[in-house]
Amino acid sequence: MAIRNPTELRALMPRGKRLLGLDLGSKTIGLAIADPGFMVASPIGTIRRTKFTNDARELGKIIKEREVGALVIGLPVNMDGTEGPAAQSARQFAANLLQQPDLVGGELEIAFWDERLSTAAVTRMMIEADMTRKRRGEVVDKMAAAYILQGALDALAAHAAARAAQEAAREVEDRDDDRD
Repeated sequence: MAIRNPTELRALMPRGKRLLGLDLGSKTIGLAIADPGFMVASPIGTIRRTKFTNDARELGKIIKEREVGALVIGLPVNMDGTEGPAAQSARQFAANLLQQPDLVGGELEIAFWDERLSTAAVTRMMIEADMTRKRRGEVVDKMAAAYILQGALDALAAHAAARAAQEAAREVEDRDDDRD
């Protein structure tokens, strides 16, 4: 288990495993799951935070139930690109998971995804959908997790498309070289 670049995750995961997105808050952890094709992130719930060990065990149950092979953890970077206490807390959470894989049911790959403005974007969408303040409070964390995970999934898709285009260009070059 290691901390990876999000674009590396798909190649490192066992076939049939899924990505789980986490939005780490001080009171809850928002959760979202990717479909098996790595196209769509769906919010699935929250974990009420207590102690790390309890949080990790609860996370482990979800990882097992949902056949998760890697985590995408939202990294709350400051607007100027620096990392403050919240980002350090997210990195520490991941480091703790790396040191105690037995709590989550085994070894997983972990990637961070810049979550700047994710909660604000999700809140804005919910307000535009005329969702009540109470309902927004109930779902904002899992929706933010889905927003974070979807960003990572979109980056994975773009990376795969760019790689495929490069390979196609090489094949064309090779054919042209063979003709000469």
